[in-house]
Amino acid sequence: MKILGLDSSGLVASAAVVDGDELIAEYTTNYKKTHSQTLLPMLEELRNMIELDLGTLDAIAIASGPGSFTGLRIGSATAKGLGLALDRPLVEVPTLEGLAWNLWGTDRIVCPLMDARRNQVYTAAYEFVQEGEGFRLHTLIGQSPMDIREILEKLMQLGRPVTFLGDGVPVYLNVIRGQTGLEYAIAPAGNNRQRAACIAALGAVYFAQGRTVSAADHHPEYLRTSQAEREAAGRRGHPEESL
Repeated sequence: MKILGLDSSGLVASAAVVDGDELIAEYTTNYKKTHSQTLLPMLEELRNMIELDLGTLDAIAIASGPGSFTGLRIGSATAKGLGLALDRPLVEVPTLEGLAWNLWGTDRIVCPLMDARRNQVYTAAYEFVQEGEGFRLHTLIGQSPMDIREILEKLMQLGRPVTFLGDGVPVYLNVIRGQTGLEYAIAPAGNNRQRAACIAALGAVYFAQGRTVSAADHHPEYLRTSQAEREAAGRRGHPEESL
């Protein structure tokens, strides 16, 4: 089973190919360039390096959101274009589940934090449950935009050690440190940002379960309206919709 994984949901741009249990190639950058400049050239470079025949792919796994509105649109358009051209299905992997997959097998709660600005994060909480010779991802708190203090309160109620990861961690680290009584750790470099390898690997699991969509039917999951839409709603006299 050969899966191409793509993730442009945040500051990171990443592409990877997984074949069965083997990571064949991964190209990841976390730099100040727009994904429209990086994603397709990265994919082309990856294809050339491993002499990849795109026709041999079984599916394309895409980080489906939440995340940056622009980044999600770029990733979605790329995945849809490839899926239509190759006549291959897409596997929609929620961004936060892909992030959590970085810490596969941990016995701690995994809490991804993506900076959603306006004092909010896109977040969720997961645990890994042993199943056969591996682990499956179990959702403890479903992905949602919320205030950083709200997710910390929810984690406190679970009463277990937590590992945080994601680009929201450095933004709200002082708030996390101020949460009295929470036992936590911060994931290190290499395991604390989006990786297409995780999207592809988790996508392979979901592909085997039949969780696919056609390229035409794929749409990103934004979880909230864009800033432009919120501002437009405010100008129309519905400020509550701009929250």
